[in-house]
Amino acid sequence: MLKLDEIQKRLLREVADLHTVPEGAYNIRANSQSAGRQSTANIEIIPKTDVSGLDIRIKPGTKHESVHIPVVMTESGLTEVVYNDFYIGEGADVVIVAGCGIDNCGNQDSQHDGIHRFFVGRGAHIRYVEKHYGSGTGKGKRILNPVTEVYQDEDSAVEMEMVQIKGVDDTTRTTRAELKAGARLVVRERLMTHGEQNAISIYDVQLNGEGASADVVSRSVARDNSYQKFDAKLVGNAACTGHTECDSIIMDQGRILAVPGLEANNVDAALVHEAAIGKIAGDQIIKLMTLGLTEQEAEEQIVNGFLK
Repeated sequence: MLKLDEIQKRLLREVADLHTVPEGAYNIRANSQSAGRQSTANIEIIPKTDVSGLDIRIKPGTKHESVHIPVVMTESGLTEVVYNDFYIGEGADVVIVAGCGIDNCGNQDSQHDGIHRFFVGRGAHIRYVEKHYGSGTGKGKRILNPVTEVYQDEDSAVEMEMVQIKGVDDTTRTTRAELKAGARLVVRERLMTHGEQNAISIYDVQLNGEGASADVVSRSVARDNSYQKFDAKLVGNAACTGHTECDSIIMDQGRILAVPGLEANNVDAALVHEAAIGKIAGDQIIKLMTLGLTEQEAEEQIVNGFLK
């Protein structure tokens, strides 16, 4: 990998599944510097001149291409704010892989705040994957505060996979979306906290056009003394459909708060929220223990299956 040490390469594998230089367009950021960048004929990556970040421009009609923009941090005490704007042309169909990995072996906090804005053209489709991961033996925290803003034109589709499974001490994940007529947004969040970690997920989705739809589902596990909050608001301003769901497992002394928010400003806005928080069922554990697993192994199998 370009200009990366072994720890940074490991972080890249965790957050972006990258083992070699990716095909297609990419920008790899390591400790606030570019470790490698490449554009293609259809996807141009341009560094911003006023703030730290990138403009990513995808030409109309671009198909079967990808953009990788992962971030890795290995310096304790490093704090950064990065602004990335994506302009997805009409009728394009692409995959965008982001994510951040922090390895902190020092005593100072390390923090990455990434602000991503997506301007999705008419009839375009994107799949966006964002994974967060933390490691390191230091006392300094690993802090990630992503902000995602999505502006969808008519008949566009956005699928988002938001994953945080290990090692992030504090995070506030904020997602805002505005959908025009016929636009579709699907979000699948997977989250696990442990130790003294805190994780807050905030969604504000504005369904502004007729036939717009949103489906926001979070699956999470809170272990040890960790805390989670899922705050999801859907606003139906037209004849539209919206669904949010929080499905969580609570373990040890964990705490979880689910805050549903539905606002219908049109008689034909159909909005639904579901929430379920509970511990692992005892009969599930017993069944796996009869197959030879210990109680701890049975719990791990159930949690891993739940978060897939």
